[in-house]
Amino acid sequence: MTPATPVLPGGTWSLGDMAVSRFGYGAMQLAGPWVMGPPANHEGAIAVLREAVDLGITHIDTSGAYGPHITNNLIKEALHPYAGALHIATKVGAERDAEGGWPTARRPEQLRQQVEENLTHLGVDVLDLVNLRLGDANGPIPERIGDSFQALAGLQQEGLIRHLGVSNATPDQVAEAQVIAPIVSVQNMYNLAYRQDDDLIDRLADEKIAYVPFFPLGGFSPLQSEALTAVSIRLSSTPMSIALAWLLQRSPNILLIAGTSSAAHLRENVAGAGIQLSDQDVAELDSIGS
Repeated sequence: MTPATPVLPGGTWSLGDMAVSRFGYGAMQLAGPWVMGPPANHEGAIAVLREAVDLGITHIDTSGAYGPHITNNLIKEALHPYAGALHIATKVGAERDAEGGWPTARRPEQLRQQVEENLTHLGVDVLDLVNLRLGDANGPIPERIGDSFQALAGLQQEGLIRHLGVSNATPDQVAEAQVIAPIVSVQNMYNLAYRQDDDLIDRLADEKIAYVPFFPLGGFSPLQSEALTAVSIRLSSTPMSIALAWLLQRSPNILLIAGTSSAAHLRENVAGAGIQLSDQDVAELDSIGS
């Protein structure tokens, strides 16, 4: 008997012609401290990637800058050859320096090099989704992006990229990219307490474009709120589970890529994100970002 396909909270979303689980996995935490170097537990990193696929996750987010190249190499080691339903999104537009910084690298020749490196380290001929990382470590920067995004669109026309997106972008930059080529996702910082993109999320939902929040649990400063704690106690859950569940219920185009280096923690995240929040719960939680 064929085993049943796992059912993840949130169902699926279409990134262009790719159906992916709305509950995905972000691979950034598989690299070493400050996203540099190898993980402390290599076998543990391999195990969490395989657990993600076993749970039914079909959307993995990565970047050649993680490590650098560490997470891509781990993904290839753990999962290659990839199942047909599995789709890997990556980012280009930044490199890493010796101090662990993220210097901008968006000249056309730099983008081509990063795309080719992603192809090599992931072991694929075509990248499913490439997000152009904009701004800097402090957030989006209002600047023109036409030359950089046009370069990626050219690589897509060459057949090296299947779909395009943008990351760390302003609404104006999203619109600028859309004039050049279709996009299937926007990946920006967003969570219960950081709600600057509320209007953008709603617009993208109308356009059937995914919104992928990074730092969905607050990033390096985990979410803390009396309202979040109160709801989690009432529902016999954890604050982080409630925060993930809120994101899935916030809008159908939101895709989760919460990261972890622990298979057990990944299973906890999946279970927690499936909690159904009442209207009262949502109203209390919405007050956090108001």
